[in-house]
Amino acid sequence: MGRTHALALAEQGAKVAVTDIDLAECQKVVDEVKNKGGEAICFKMDVSNKAEVDQVFDETIKQFGRLDILVNNAGIYFPKPALELTEEEWDKMLDINLKGQFLCAQRAAKEMAKNPPAGWGRIINIASVASGQVGVGIAGGAHYTASKGGIVGMTETLAIEWAPMGINVNVIGPGAIDTPMVQAAQIPKEAMEAMLGRVPLKRIGRPEEVSAMVTFLASHEASYVTGATFFVDGGWLAS
Repeated sequence: MGRTHALALAEQGAKVAVTDIDLAECQKVVDEVKNKGGEAICFKMDVSNKAEVDQVFDETIKQFGRLDILVNNAGIYFPKPALELTEEEWDKMLDINLKGQFLCAQRAAKEMAKNPPAGWGRIINIASVASGQVGVGIAGGAHYTASKGGIVGMTETLAIEWAPMGINVNVIGPGAIDTPMVQAAQIPKEAMEAMLGRVPLKRIGRPEEVSAMVTFLASHEASYVTGATFFVDGGWLAS
C-alpha cells in the first residue's frame, strides 16, 4: 500500500519522500513516481529506530523545505498463537507497528507546527479492521491486533493535542487488501474464502482503494476531519 499511497499523492502534486527498510524496494517506487512526472526521494529507514527517523526527517526537510503530510504505513505481520508468542516477538511487532508510528508522528508534528501562518499538517495512520471494539479478531494475531488497536487510541489523543497547531490526525483501517504482506501470511484457502464470505462486496480490496482515502485525508477538503477512523473494508464491519 505504501507504493500506491506515494503514487496517489504524487499525482495530486505532492513531493514525496518514500522510506523503506529495503532501499532497493524504496527506489523502485521513487523511479515509478519520477517516470510519471512526479518528484520523489527515498531513504532506508527503520521506523522503530529514533536516530534513523530523525536523520531521515532532517534530510527530507533539507531537500523539500517543509513537511505537510505524513502517512504512517510501515507495518509487519507474522502469525503466532498467543500461548507460543515470545516476548521478543511481541516487542518486535509493537516496536514497528505502534512505536514506529508514534516516533514518526511526533517528529512530523514538530515540523508541521512550523508551517505558516500558525501550523498546518495532515497525519494519516494506517491501522486495520482488526483494531478492537469492532468484533474482528485474528487467530494468531494478538500482538498484531494490539498494535493496531493502539494506533486508534493514540491517534484520538494526538488529534486533541495537536489540533491547536493546525494538525489533523486520522486513521485508516483497511480490511482484506491484496498486498505482499497478506500474501506472505499464507492464509489457508478455506480461511481466506471464509473471510471474504463476510465481505458484502465479495472480493479482496485493492491498495489503490485505500490510497483514495489517503489523498482525501491529506487534502484541504478534510479540514474538519480529525481524530476519526475510516474503515476501507468492502462492508465487512456492516455485515
